[in-house]
Amino acid sequence: MSNKSIISSQSSTEPEPARLKRELSFKVAHNLFVSFKYAWAGLSYTFQTQRNFRIHTVIGSVALSLGLSLQLEPVELAVIALTSGLVLVMELLNTALEAVVDLTVERTYHELAKIAKDCAAAAVLVSAMAAVVIAAFLIIPPFLALFQA
Repeated sequence: MSNKSIISSQSSTEPEPARLKRELSFKVAHNLFVSFKYAWAGLSYTFQTQRNFRIHTVIGSVALSLGLSLQLEPVELAVIALTSGLVLVMELLNTALEAVVDLTVERTYHELAKIAKDCAAAAVLVSAMAAVVIAAFLIIPPFLALFQA
């Protein structure tokens, strides 16, 4: 069964406005360029509005620069880049989750909203701590070797 027949069979039981919204949701990014435009908008928004994202970007860039200047092996540089990228991805997901939670609860306090936001922030923290440990294991030995020589 094709995707179109699955969609039409699922949407035939829905009221017309709901079916129309679902069909339109598949047409938001009509080509690859538009998809990249939306992704860039999310990255740009996060960089402009989230202080921690900017901090993580700087720290990841410093770690990668140190690795390059210490002439780490390509695989070690890749590990630093990957873990730094993971922290940025977690920060993007945290920002998205916070926006959805804020949209849902508006300006009211809800304990479940707090839990969701705290857990997303904790995921960023855990990934950042792991990235720091990994970078330290890779950067500190050659850095200390510079002073011993």
